[in-house]
Amino acid sequence: MTTTATARRLDRTLAALADPHRRAIVDLLRATPRSAGDVARALDLAAPAASRHLKALREGGLVEERHPAYDARVRIYSLRGEPMAELAAWLNAAEAAWADQLAAFKAHVELQQEP
Repeated sequence: MTTTATARRLDRTLAALADPHRRAIVDLLRATPRSAGDVARALDLAAPAASRHLKALREGGLVEERHPAYDARVRIYSLRGEPMAELAAWLNAAEAAWADQLAAFKAHVELQQEP
């Protein structure tokens, strides 16, 4: 059973991942942390668009930003593992529930077919 707080976090995660550009950003950040400019260049996005997507991912809890000591104006974005782990756990639980229901249905059908 999903708690209300967990459900809210999952809603935020799924909303942040609903956009294909944001999923592409997550894919980029899986390899290595990147600056907003690097993200924009890698995805051929205008800087303001990349910033909007990074903000949505940050508000969704999927990424965090830090400022390197050499330049406080630069923001380096990296993935946070907790939201994806929580999403994976929820998906695994849903898959297990479906598997249980399908197994029960199969058993029911097999019982109906016996002479």
